[in-house]
Amino acid sequence: MRRLPAVLVLLAALAIAACTQAPAPPKPAAPDTQTSADNSTDFGAVSVDVVPPPKKKVDIAKTTEWPAAKLESGKASISCSTEYTADGDGKPFSDLGFFSVLDAMLPCKDAGVVRLRYKGRVAGDFTTLMERVTSMAHRMGIRQRILDIDSSGGQVEDAIRAGDAMADAGWTIWVREGAVCHSACVLLLAGGDDRVISGAVGVHRIIRIQSQATSRAELSQELHEVHEAMKDYLARNGAGVAVADFMMTVPNRGLRLLTPEELALYGLAGRNAAQEDLDRIRLVRTCGLDFVRREDAFLRAFERECQQPAGKSIEEINACGLALRPRYGFPDAKCVDESPLAELDRQAEDDVDVVVDPADTQARSSTQ
Repeated sequence: MRRLPAVLVLLAALAIAACTQAPAPPKPAAPDTQTSADNSTDFGAVSVDVVPPPKKKVDIAKTTEWPAAKLESGKASISCSTEYTADGDGKPFSDLGFFSVLDAMLPCKDAGVVRLRYKGRVAGDFTTLMERVTSMAHRMGIRQRILDIDSSGGQVEDAIRAGDAMADAGWTIWVREGAVCHSACVLLLAGGDDRVISGAVGVHRIIRIQSQATSRAELSQELHEVHEAMKDYLARNGAGVAVADFMMTVPNRGLRLLTPEELALYGLAGRNAAQEDLDRIRLVRTCGLDFVRREDAFLRAFERECQQPAGKSIEEINACGLALRPRYGFPDAKCVDESPLAELDRQAEDDVDVVVDPADTQARSSTQ
């Protein structure tokens, strides 16, 4: 089943949460270089030799007998709300077995929203966490998925694996006020369908802990393969490959904070351009070019008339969108379920109040 990530109302909800909850720290007026990523004793962005995967890998989408796994590189919790001040971040869990993840996510099934809060390093167990929460969200039909991350970095190879696991799986990545996404964590941003950045995002050079290099030339040769893997990953996920080159110019002990303009330039903030193109292609196949053109016009008007001025409640935004739809011929007679705000129509029938993205059902049936 196709699921477009929340690009308007859900993002507005995160923006409202950002403005009304924890106060934002002072923002640098210009690009900032720090002497340490997080005052820790580790190396930030790390590359190590990749351990070959087991010859027979369990398909977790088809079984409840997931291999035993435990989260040790950070702390994770599941919430069914974006209001972390009022509702908290949910109950922590570290057992990544099937029934443990099921129990943590079950309350989110009816809400239709899951927010995975993770604070820690990017490592193999984090990648396993992302793969299993994504799989469970698919099973439960939870379409709105938010990774609420606070990470100083970790292993590059695991960041690439985790990002690929999120790609085309409907994840919005949120770096909220007071949180950071440094070094290898930045690679995760490329895997998200949407990126909401309020905290600090910074990059620096990768270090090869297992390196046997004795000269800069030898070290450069060792890093070349990792660097190329990073560029391939960024390219296939719609991000600018230049960020991989830029990372290599910042000493590993330092940290270069990216400005909002740089994040947009590198394709690491807002809507993922590659995913947006794919969504539109799928929607044209299902509902036709005229539908897509009318929807584009609706979404522009929605952003202009319903989301502005800032500070409106979700209820006000939704009501405005519903009133705006007939101007553009929605709900569409042929593609009712793919029409903007169709989710609100279905929830009204069930008398359930949820936050809905007007683009969330643009082409849902195109992958059925």
